[in-house]
Amino acid sequence: MTIDLEALYTDLHRHPELSFQETRTAGVIARHLDELGIEFEEGIGKTGIASVIRNGDGPVVWLRADMDALPVPEQTGLDYASTARGIDPAGLDVPVMHACGHDMHVTALLGALEKLVATKDEWSGTIVAVFQPAEEYGAGSQAMIADGVLDRFPKPDIVLGQHVTPLPAGTIGVRSGTQMAASDGLTVTLLGRGGHGSRPHSTIDPVVMAAATVMRLQTIVSREVDPRDVAVVTVGSIHAGLKNNIIPAEAKLELSLRYPDDAARARILEKVERVVRAEAQASGAEEQPVIAVDHSLPPTINDVDATAQLTAAFDRAFGEGTVIDPGMFTGSEDVSWFARESGAPLVFWFWGGVDPVAYKTAKDAGTLERDIPTNHSPFFAPVIHPTLEIGVDALVTAAREFLD
Repeated sequence: MTIDLEALYTDLHRHPELSFQETRTAGVIARHLDELGIEFEEGIGKTGIASVIRNGDGPVVWLRADMDALPVPEQTGLDYASTARGIDPAGLDVPVMHACGHDMHVTALLGALEKLVATKDEWSGTIVAVFQPAEEYGAGSQAMIADGVLDRFPKPDIVLGQHVTPLPAGTIGVRSGTQMAASDGLTVTLLGRGGHGSRPHSTIDPVVMAAATVMRLQTIVSREVDPRDVAVVTVGSIHAGLKNNIIPAEAKLELSLRYPDDAARARILEKVERVVRAEAQASGAEEQPVIAVDHSLPPTINDVDATAQLTAAFDRAFGEGTVIDPGMFTGSEDVSWFARESGAPLVFWFWGGVDPVAYKTAKDAGTLERDIPTNHSPFFAPVIHPTLEIGVDALVTAAREFLD
């Protein structure tokens, strides 16, 4: 069997699914694993799949791909663009798009498994391929772990993973140490006193409270964090009220916080709580705001020795100068839970998905941020070739480097 990777990728792109709803995607993966003769188990952590290739004595290498999509309306104009819709956790009907490239991740991993199966006479050991749900919620890896994936499958000697990103196609970005930031997702509920829009003096307006809080939160990074340090405080959503002449009783803010380590996390969380509570007090709130942590992700830390070994392997496979140090990304990932819970080293890298000519043109013009869509953009769309081929070969190269 030879998987038509382009057809697989465009099919997955047309049919994205939200976190923990990846049932069609899991079915497509299962069908290809079955055709390749690979042992697998479905429904781990609700919609996850783990598969295993046993090929004699040797190390156990885990390869991981995430598979969920985002509530984003696609605007790429591609003939395989998504028009899918889904129901989000709040019960809202939303557009759905693979705006982060997880469709490319799944396709590359299946392509890599096909190559590894075809070359079993050249290596020995065990490969565990994990197709993980709900990375966008920061919950999928822990759901699979809670469901026993580390107990039912051979434990890793190393965990490997990759992410497509707006680098030039053909480029691989990897660094030792902290590759991606730690993060927390918070929901802040500001409690006021509702009433008629014509009588604001009889209310405690949580909309005004929310507006003041959002503006003050922006000063944490700009005025309380050393400019040489990394920190992000983003308010991603505000929800309050249902009608223009009703002052609501509460407002909700959803925050995304990013930092390089636990010490920075503690400092930023303290500052966020201080601001939220102070603005509530300044607004005359009679009840304390409620601050809930929706998810907490550790930093993605690459093992120093394993990263050096893999970088050398990538240089041999793709040519000197292909591998760059992209710096620390302020995005976050939950892949490291597999390594942390098993005690295995991790190497997680990025590979480019942008047409090199378009990238160079934008870079030379100083318009990268404007002209090259990033992950989570409604315009994000990796070029299929050579992105797919590099993604497949990077996983094969990495797996073979740590197998016997």
